[in-house]
Amino acid sequence: MFQVLLVLHTLAAIVFVGNIITAAFWKSRADRSGNPETIAATAQAILLADYVFTVPGAVGLVVTGTLMIAMTDWARFEEPWLASSLALLLLTGAIWLGILVPLQQRMVELSRQGVTRGALDPSYTRASRRWALFGGIATALPIVVLFLMVLKPGS
Repeated sequence: MFQVLLVLHTLAAIVFVGNIITAAFWKSRADRSGNPETIAATAQAILLADYVFTVPGAVGLVVTGTLMIAMTDWARFEEPWLASSLALLLLTGAIWLGILVPLQQRMVELSRQGVTRGALDPSYTRASRRWALFGGIATALPIVVLFLMVLKPGS
């Protein structure tokens, strides 16, 4: 059973990290196009992809990780790599829920208005820059977690 959970945990990590990296790629391409219709469609697709892939990936990570710890020993949280990984994952979730999702919703709204007007409002650019900053942090943290999970330093 542990091995099955480990495979599911790994798949959840692939879906989670893969989607957040892919979102940044498509958003930067759309923004560089300068086309309000492309930007609006991409912003909406990224928001949808987060609900379809990022959320299930994150939930899968937490559920399978918790089940694996329960099957082994809760004292494993004393291992720095595991405690750090959980803390970084929770920080990523807080950034995503508290900052990125509201920014994404705002960017969808602003980009749709840009389609109607034929040009993006400067507030879209400000929101996009904040999204890039916090999105970069929320992407880097899970990559650090991946390294910690694979390398298990100190164990």
